[in-house]
Amino acid sequence: MNKYINQKDDSYLNFTKDRQALWNRIAILSEQKKDWSSYYHRRLLKIYQFTIPAGSNVLEIGSGKGNLLASVKPAIGIGVDFSEEMVKLAEIGHPRLKFIFGNAQELPELDCKFDFIILSDLVNDLWDVQDLFIQLKKFSSSKTRIIINYYSRFWEMPLKIAQKLGVAKPFEYQNWLTHEDLNNLLQICDFEVIRSWTEILFPFQLPIFNSFFNRFLARLWPFNHLCMTNFMVARPIINDDKSQPSVSVVIAARNEAGNIEQIFDRVPEMGSHTEIIFVEGHSQDNTFDVINENITKYKRPAKVFQQTGKGKGDAIRLGFEKASGDILMILDADLTVPPEDLPRFYDTLSKGKGDFINGVRLVYPMEKEAMRFFNFLGNKFFSLAFSWLLGQSIKDTLCGTKVLWKNDYLKIAHNRTYFGDFDPFGDFDLIFGSAKLNHKIVDLPIRYRERTYGSTNIQRWKHGLLLLRMVWVAAIRLKFI
Repeated sequence: MNKYINQKDDSYLNFTKDRQALWNRIAILSEQKKDWSSYYHRRLLKIYQFTIPAGSNVLEIGSGKGNLLASVKPAIGIGVDFSEEMVKLAEIGHPRLKFIFGNAQELPELDCKFDFIILSDLVNDLWDVQDLFIQLKKFSSSKTRIIINYYSRFWEMPLKIAQKLGVAKPFEYQNWLTHEDLNNLLQICDFEVIRSWTEILFPFQLPIFNSFFNRFLARLWPFNHLCMTNFMVARPIINDDKSQPSVSVVIAARNEAGNIEQIFDRVPEMGSHTEIIFVEGHSQDNTFDVINENITKYKRPAKVFQQTGKGKGDAIRLGFEKASGDILMILDADLTVPPEDLPRFYDTLSKGKGDFINGVRLVYPMEKEAMRFFNFLGNKFFSLAFSWLLGQSIKDTLCGTKVLWKNDYLKIAHNRTYFGDFDPFGDFDLIFGSAKLNHKIVDLPIRYRERTYGSTNIQRWKHGLLLLRMVWVAAIRLKFI
């Protein structure tokens, strides 16, 4: 029995009874009559299809007729709704999925952890939102994502008018929660918000207006404050992995012969096992030979491969393909990020503080020659641009040190065709992929050092144009969908 709700309280019983009766009536009427909200619900389907990868395990609370749950093509899909009529329609319409008659305040026992839990237009209509969030913990792992959409308070009066005119579904008194209210309740219940945004500025079916208003204007200030529904993606704060995961440190090395011995000497041991993987890329010095000499000399777990393609991104992908560790780390061979900082990344990831740990060079003062002035300005500009595009703060997109779980990388690689293969650096392939998969991105400040050997392989102006192209791709593929 739920310890926060008195199930014999007359107010709670009447609240539940009235809403069950309302949604039973809506289920019957919706089969006979279509209303103006049909476009709104089609738009929601598209947003959820973009947000949830097909083949996930999905639980929807307040699943109604099951159309939203079915649209995301789950491997395991379970819907819970307290309207018997809605459950009957869902079972008829989507026989492959499982639907359960049950109250969100008294959820049934389910012997399953879910990748995604959907709360669509539900929290405004609950007796106790905090109680629901507490119950969701038993269906969640550290990888679970809670996706919530709820009406904006700005639309309270327009929706009431539409209801009185008979052009919108009737509804009982709503909670009209704000972004701050939901964020606070999630924190109380040990969830953290990964990102939030607004959707649907124009909820009517007019083909030209729909795309312009809802894909573009709805993303821009001040129009985003006028949108009809708010979205949140949250994750539970759970560290359910008590093991000591192994590590693969992947290093793309081109013309870096003078740094190789330092790498062997300075990369620390982490977790249960640490291997070093070099990918040598068409060096004009003896980098490849020096790597092999030091593998023999140091007798550390290490491998070396020669790159057949071009660019750091291609080299990192080869290294990740050959890696055996649970955690994948990228370390630049120029040692401008000290290898001694890698345990900071290991601890942050392995303790569940984030899913993708991104090094940041722009917090602490840099050594005098570590970064040229125009490179610094470019990094500042692109950090602002990508933070806006991704919906998460990412202060330094081009820091070479990035750390993630191998299982998460495999999902990014599987999803790579969505963005296309255009990133010679490898940084944006990982950043975009992580954002698309709703990973929590964490910025980790490090001190950036001067090179002690060789010269940079970055071509400032040529690569700057490529970065502008990536901004455009991210805008089309992630923001203006």
